[in-house]
Amino acid sequence: MKEELDSAVGRPADITDERIIEAGEALVRANRNVTGFALRKITGGGDPKRLKEVWDKHNVSQSVTSAEPVAELPVEVAETLAAMTKALVDKINALTVELNDKAVKTQERRVADVLRAAGEQQAQAERELADASQAVDELEAMLAEERSRVGELEKRLAEVLAADQAKAVELATLRERLEAVEKNAKVAGEQHVAEQVQFRQALADQKRAAQELAVERDKVKTELTKVQAKAEAAEESHKEERKRAATELQRVADKLIKLEAERDGAKGEAGKTREELAKLTGQLEAMKIQAAQLMQAIGNQQPEKTEKPKKV
Repeated sequence: MKEELDSAVGRPADITDERIIEAGEALVRANRNVTGFALRKITGGGDPKRLKEVWDKHNVSQSVTSAEPVAELPVEVAETLAAMTKALVDKINALTVELNDKAVKTQERRVADVLRAAGEQQAQAERELADASQAVDELEAMLAEERSRVGELEKRLAEVLAADQAKAVELATLRERLEAVEKNAKVAGEQHVAEQVQFRQALADQKRAAQELAVERDKVKTELTKVQAKAEAAEESHKEERKRAATELQRVADKLIKLEAERDGAKGEAGKTREELAKLTGQLEAMKIQAAQLMQAIGNQQPEKTEKPKKV
């Protein structure tokens, strides 16, 4: 309890004996009673009980005197001394009675002085006790306040430690997540590089294929242009040929109708000769063959419908 109070008020826990003795001598010089609390006021700290014990030991050590050994007296000297002693004893007895009376009176006065001093000391002790009680109350209040502060600090420390532990766990979790993200990012980066290489290769292949297709398209366009030109030319030629064939067919058909009419007329004429009839019949068959050939030629020369290729 003492050490806690001394520590609470910021005073040293131990006071040297020399400092305590100096404080006691100062009180004696000031005609004041040396008490534990009086010593404590001068020294500025320490246990009043210990301070008083150190002072009492010092007083005891100062009152101790060393006794010197006495040599034994001769008989004559002893007898003379005894006679003288008897006379002196008588005188001493008379003086003793006288001194006793004086001493009693003096003692009474001293007792009165002692009682008065004791009363003063008691009053002073009571005042010191009151001061000590007030100091103890103040120290106990300070101690209670310090204990409250210590409790609050311990509570805050526990909260801080718990928060630090939670942060440590969270930090460990974040580190694990960061490592996983970095690992995934590294794998994704490597995969992305590989995909970029593949994409660039595919793009180059597509460009090359597009160029080849463009060249092929140009070739096809050129061939198509040529084919279309040929088709258009052939179509024009076929149109003219069909027109000529149709005209010739119409002429042949007209001639055939005429010949059939003539043949029919010839049948009605009984006077014509067989040679002329045979001649007409031969001409008719030849005309039929020629007409069939023309029809076949027109069918063969009919232009097929050519689908125009789609533009690439």
